[in-house]
Amino acid sequence: MKLSKKLFYFLSFTWGALETVSGLFVGLILLLTGHKPHKWGWCWYFELGKKNWGGAEWGLVFLKDKSDSTHLKNHEFGHALQNCVLGPFMILLVNLPSTIRYWARRIWGKLGHTPKKAYDDIWFEDSATRLGTEKIREISKQEKPALKS
Repeated sequence: MKLSKKLFYFLSFTWGALETVSGLFVGLILLLTGHKPHKWGWCWYFELGKKNWGGAEWGLVFLKDKSDSTHLKNHEFGHALQNCVLGPFMILLVNLPSTIRYWARRIWGKLGHTPKKAYDDIWFEDSATRLGTEKIREISKQEKPALKS
């Protein structure tokens, strides 16, 4: 995905503003409650809760579990990139289906069943992982300090 840092922020604050403003609000609340932000790519993230619950993205801000997972950070950053492309449709095309799918898989697992497909086997999750991983590789060649966790 050919996307410069400037274009990323421009699209995040215009076309993807609904998600970005929500994320900045979440980030502000977390800052005010003493949580420390970390930078990943062109986003900021907060670590919350226990290990292995996953993550959630809102534009420039994402939340993640306390695991040390580069894959998860790349994935959530990928959702931020999707927000630049999908803008106001992000909620209907990615966030809502992803949330429903996450909880359905979680409940299914609690009932003793193993999902037949991997988490990234649906287009919006696979796309987020792919986009985020590719862009982080590209950024890491240009901006080493931006990948501090």
